[in-house]
Parts: sequence; C-alpha cells; structure tokens
Amino acid sequence: MIHSSSCTLCFHSTLIPNNFSSQLKTKHPSLVKKRFTQSSTWLLASTQTAANPMTRVPRNPNLAKLEAGYLFPEIAKRKSAYLEKHPTANIISLGIGDTTQPIPAHVAQKMAEKALALATPEGYSGYGPDLGDPELRKKISERLYGGKVDIEEIFVSDGAKCDIGRLQMMFGSGVDIAVQDPSYPVYVDSAVIVGQTGTKNGSFYENICYMTCLPENNFFPQLDKVARADIIFFCSPNNPTGAAATREQLEKLVQFAKKNGSIIVYDAAYAPFIRDENIPQSIFEVEGANEVALECNSFSKYAGFTGVRLGWIVCPKSLQFADGTFVHKDFRRIFTTCFNGASSIAQAGGLAVLDDEGMQQVRRLTDYYLENARILSHAMQNLGLRVFGGENSPYVWVQFPGRSSWEIFEELLEMAQLVTVPGSGFGPGGESFLRLSAFASREHCLEAKNRLESMFGK
Repeated sequence: MIHSSSCTLCFHSTLIPNNFSSQLKTKHPSLVKKRFTQSSTWLLASTQTAANPMTRVPRNPNLAKLEAGYLFPEIAKRKSAYLEKHPTANIISLGIGDTTQPIPAHVAQKMAEKALALATPEGYSGYGPDLGDPELRKKISERLYGGKVDIEEIFVSDGAKCDIGRLQMMFGSGVDIAVQDPSYPVYVDSAVIVGQTGTKNGSFYENICYMTCLPENNFFPQLDKVARADIIFFCSPNNPTGAAATREQLEKLVQFAKKNGSIIVYDAAYAPFIRDENIPQSIFEVEGANEVALECNSFSKYAGFTGVRLGWIVCPKSLQFADGTFVHKDFRRIFTTCFNGASSIAQAGGLAVLDDEGMQQVRRLTDYYLENARILSHAMQNLGLRVFGGENSPYVWVQFPGRSSWEIFEELLEMAQLVTVPGSGFGPGGESFLRLSAFASREHCLEAKNRLESMFGK
C-alpha cells in the first residue's frame, strides 16, 4: 500500500501485482529512485530477518563479562529445581535477605492515609520535590544524623541498590574500584556493566581491588597492603559477614581515602541493627569523612520496606572530583535525569518510621530479627562450627573449612530443606562460608535449628 505521506512496502510475492513497479514509477518517480534501486538489498534483508531475527544493534560487551546469573536468581532457580523433584517439601528460607514481619501498624496507617488522600482534590499531589519531601529529609537529618547533615545533602530514593547503580552511572567507566571481599555482589556487577573492569580471570575481575576481609584480619582490610583505587565500596555492618567496623577502623579508612584521593561509597543499610554504642552507625561520625565519602542507606531491612522501596543517599556538598567539580552537582544531575522521585506514599511511611511511635515500633522489629540471629548463631556454634556476625547484624556467617560453599548449600537443601546463601557468591573470599539470614519468622528459625541439629546428629 502506498500513501503520499509515508511508504509501507510489503514484499510478500502474492500481494505484489505484476505491473506494480511501473505503476509506482509513474506516480512516485522519486520514491522509486530512492527506494527501489535498493530493492534487491531490501528483499535480501527481509529474507535474512525471517530466517534469523537478529537486529544489527551491538550488545553491550560488558554484559558478556557477567559469566553467571546474579546470585539470588541462581539460588531461586536451584530451589525451584528441588521443588520440582520434591513438590511436598517444606522449605525454610534463610537465604535472600527479604524481611518477613509486617510493617509496623503505625507506619502502614500513615501510608494508607496518604493513599486515600490522593483520591481527593485537596490531598492529591503529582511530582514531588526532586530530592524528596523536605520534611522527610529534615527528619532523616535530625533523627539519624543528629542534625550534622544538611537536608540539601540528602537525596531520597527508591532504595540503596538503585542508588548504587546511579552512582556508578555518575562515576562512569574511567574509574577503578575497591571492594571488600566478600561483599554485596551489586558493587562488582555494576562496575562490570558500566565498563570499569577487564575480563574475569578465575574468581577475579581485572581492574578491581579485592580487599580481603577474613577472620584472620577481623574482617577489616589490611589497608597497608591495599592498592589505591578511585572508589572504595565499604559496607558496615557488612553483608554478608555481619562484621561491623569499629570507630578506630573507620578512622583508618577515612585517612586511607584522604591519603589516596579516593571516594568512599559507604553502605549503611544495616546500621539500625547496631546495638554497640562504640560502633558508628554512619561514616559521618568520623571527622573528615564529609571530604571523602558518600553514604547510602535504606528503610528496607529495618522497617520492612523491601517492597515499599525507600532509601536515601547523603552526598556532602564539600566532596569534589579531581578537577574541582562538586560531586553533589553531578549526582543531582544524574539523580534528576534518571529518577522522578520516591513514591509520595512511601515517603509518608518514611516520615512515620522517624516519628517517636514509629521509632519505637521499628526498634522492636529489629530486636526481633537480632534474636533470630542469636538463635541461628548459637545453633551453628553448638554444632562445632566457626560462626561470625549475628551481633549488630541480621546475618550469620558460618565457616566450613575446605568445603565448597555451593556444595554445602546443596547438602543443606537436600538433607534439611534449608535455603542458605553460598559465600562464594559474594566474592572469592566467601568460599567455604555460608550466609544465614535472620529475616525469617521465629518459628522458622527454631525449626531450622532443630533440622540442623538432626542433620549433624546433635
């Protein structure tokens, strides 16, 4: 069919009349000259597309470096395969760190009120302020940072994981990074995707500095043996080891970054689980950190917001790139380009978390998970295993010397119907470890304890 404003050509032989070319030449000579001189090429392309439906768009070569699937989908795949063989199995998950207990009632009520208000002319609102609700940012500053962080330095987001991706977009491919080993996989995977790394040799990616964090060094890197990197990803309390850095350790980290001209991306998503007053809940409790650090945080784990999605980044106005550009300026540009702001309903929930009643309810919630961690930690210790974490953290890190972590994962799945997380999924330093998550019900944690004792003959 030919239209004067556009041309749609169908090359199905049964639909093209014998005199089609001459008719077209008479009515649209310029179109014939422009298009039908390449008709054989078009026909060939059409034939090739029908046989092989590939486009001509090149794939991002960095994605090919991600040799395996992301850790947690792989665990889900193995769990599903087990259930196909054993459909009546009663599996208990101590794996992915998803919360299980209800959102505190006070917080849910405030979100419900906000949602209902959106159905009224008076209560409706569209796009909010680009960096988040000013009242929420003020509450974050006052309740979580003692007023030491300016509200203009707080970017309210949809969670720490998303923020890490946006930070990596800002840093770009021209930087090199250092990560704790083991550590949360997103730091490394996002670095690979944006092109900061070389290929993977064995368990290591080229151009990444893996800062070994093992029992032998109390899970804190030996900084005098760590090569300089532009960006240092550091999580405390750490996922997966559960280790929380002391004030002295964080002071050393800040000084190391200053000496090397590095930027620390400090992941404090599990800070609300810290009960030891001698352990900082923020990198900004350390003097000078605002010159070398950003901080990610989230409502996900301690307020049950894994599905609600709400977090924030603190980006100090004093932090600068090598050319003197302020990081705050560039991150604001990235943030407002790629994100239209957190849900107004989620932000209403965040405000409720940070009022007096919300803080009390959330404290009870984190105490619940910490008791789960204590139960799991003691259970593994009673089996004669080396156990770390479980204090100031919802994660328990268990060592099985000389064993493959995936092998232990499979054994616990087959023999005790327990899903855990293989330590090797968090980096080379995680081999021979398993991570147990305390984000389960009390009933399931106690049942897991019984199954483990039965499995190990205790």
